[in-house]
Amino acid sequence: MRQADITRNTLETQISVRIDLDGSGVGKLDSGVPFLDHMLDQIVRHGLIDLDVTARGDLHIDAHHTVEDIGISLGQAFAKAVGDKKGLRRYGHAYVPLDEALSRVVVDLSGRPGLVFDVEFTRARIGDFDVDLVREFFQGFVNHALVTLHIDNLRGVNAHHQCETVFKAFGRALRAAVERDERAAGAMPSTKGVL
Repeated sequence: MRQADITRNTLETQISVRIDLDGSGVGKLDSGVPFLDHMLDQIVRHGLIDLDVTARGDLHIDAHHTVEDIGISLGQAFAKAVGDKKGLRRYGHAYVPLDEALSRVVVDLSGRPGLVFDVEFTRARIGDFDVDLVREFFQGFVNHALVTLHIDNLRGVNAHHQCETVFKAFGRALRAAVERDERAAGAMPSTKGVL
């Protein structure tokens, strides 16, 4: 069973995450940050990952700690659920358009945290959401999921569309990377023998 539960409690946030990599795309999302819930739902739906997220954070200050800590918690849950990675495809990529916007996301379940984030949002806020927090979310995720992640927004005018294509493509790329490879059943997808 490729599932995991993570609880993270700090003086700034209280977060619980439950993930099922073999889900059907069902999410229960209550981060306290509505736009983030909308983006997490893209991962759920397009990654066919079941995900429950409950968070309480210091939103009276701003959403930074909440968004970052959800990224961290999701990364921890992902790393636990994916296990030793034997028999997995390891790599995944996706291009996703939404009207004028187009993003590409490439992931490697490498065991090494690395983020390349090339997204120039056309405005600083989407509603009340600070777009700088998108990078913070993904940085938290890669640091704790131990994956290499390249995110490129190739074009876009509408910042909401830009962001949504990133999260949809991320879900699709994760889905591909965690798929079982029938031709490599039980084999470690690395010449090193470990990931």
